[in-house]
Amino acid sequence: MSFIDGCAVKMLTPLLAARFPFGRADQLRDVMKWCASDYFIKASIGERFEARGLVVIGESRQGKSTEIQSMLKAFNDGTTIMPDGRPAVIVSCLLSGKVTWKDLGIVILEELGYPLTGPQYRGRHSQAEIWSKVRNCAELQGVVGIHFDECQHVFTEKDSVTNQKMLDSFKSLLKDQHWPLMLIFSGIPSLSTHIKKEEQLDRLLRTVSFEGIDLTREADMEELLQVIFSYADKAGLDVDSFATDEFPHRLAFAACQRWGLVIELLIEAFGHAAHEPDKVCRIDHFSAAFSKISGLPLGYSPFTMPDYQRHFDQSKLMEAYEKTRSKKKSRAKSP
Repeated sequence: MSFIDGCAVKMLTPLLAARFPFGRADQLRDVMKWCASDYFIKASIGERFEARGLVVIGESRQGKSTEIQSMLKAFNDGTTIMPDGRPAVIVSCLLSGKVTWKDLGIVILEELGYPLTGPQYRGRHSQAEIWSKVRNCAELQGVVGIHFDECQHVFTEKDSVTNQKMLDSFKSLLKDQHWPLMLIFSGIPSLSTHIKKEEQLDRLLRTVSFEGIDLTREADMEELLQVIFSYADKAGLDVDSFATDEFPHRLAFAACQRWGLVIELLIEAFGHAAHEPDKVCRIDHFSAAFSKISGLPLGYSPFTMPDYQRHFDQSKLMEAYEKTRSKKKSRAKSP
């Protein structure tokens, strides 16, 4: 007996692969184009130069990582050629917790295909040696930039000598006299606050903000409706019975005004509706999706409660989402 749900696979594969063309993606690519063009021009002159970078900020589950990875996939497709004739490459690493500058260098080396496996090997190399290897490997491979995802984790809440050293180290990568690197930082809004404390670093960066959903803005309402119907079309489901009424407001509220969570809820709900013979997605499917993603009891959701805004505190709801995600990650790591 197969444990693969063929109906769900057929339904969910195109949804998980889909990338809705948000307007913010254009803004992100414009800033990346400015950054890469600046690098190309300076590299073609052949003299020492400072690279540029960008900071992408937004609350969690706004879709920052998805948009950046989509952009980097396009950047790394071989069509962006540097003056030395090689295709440009940007590598990416996820910072899931507090790390030292030496630890960060080891992570980047692994991304560059040069892992220092085992503590006995890591201990043999100084911080300076590790970052020298990073620069050498980057130059050999045509790597012109690094993306640091969830970068707020490298900073402490209070100002500290460690924070300043980290900022100085990032600045040194942009200003390296032999092989400067473009940098992309992404994280929650507090990341921008830390970076602005180092004026020379901040001067070399441009910021892109991923704002939350605000349905008092006509553009946001229009974009949300486009997201709903675009994903429904890909799933081959009918949502006409509720999607243009009060539903967008309930969906945005249930997603805590986060675009990334909107996508998660849509995909999960359409997965629940995959087996419906009439191919109609109903409110109950969204209620079930909400329960699964948030971990709250089935039937207790902003999609079904009459006075949902009074029954739910969005800050606590966001905590429930994050708690459920953490549990899933823990189970995935368990042997």
